[in-house]
Amino acid sequence: MFNEGDIAPDFELTDDSGNQVKLSKMLETGPVLLYFYPADFTPVCTKQACMFRDIYANMRAAGVHVLGVSPQDPASHARFRKEHALPFPLLADPDKSVIRIYGANGPLGIGVRRVSYLIAPDRTIQQVVLADFRVSKHEELAQSATRRS
Repeated sequence: MFNEGDIAPDFELTDDSGNQVKLSKMLETGPVLLYFYPADFTPVCTKQACMFRDIYANMRAAGVHVLGVSPQDPASHARFRKEHALPFPLLADPDKSVIRIYGANGPLGIGVRRVSYLIAPDRTIQQVVLADFRVSKHEELAQSATRRS
């Protein structure tokens, strides 16, 4: 897992619409709140996604983009995004390559941890939250992001 001040590795993944999303390209227009979550349609993941949805307008007003990453395929992400009216892309990482790089893989490589990173346009990690069951910690990071910009 990375710490504040580390440089976020660049990556490219497929989103819920089948588009390729590259972190460095997103950062060209502002900071990114990159969050990793275990699975679409699970109770805590749904709560987290809907929390980001509910404060998304404030985040965008502050110039912050939101990207969610989990191992499900783009079709699952598209259903999840549509069902919960999520205004931000969900990225598919079925082989967990980015999940591993960012230290969001679970113990012994099983599962995915709930990790959020606030990444500055120069790829410096500004804040990190690891909280598997406490969505409020991730919300605090998101609220902080709206005040930083």
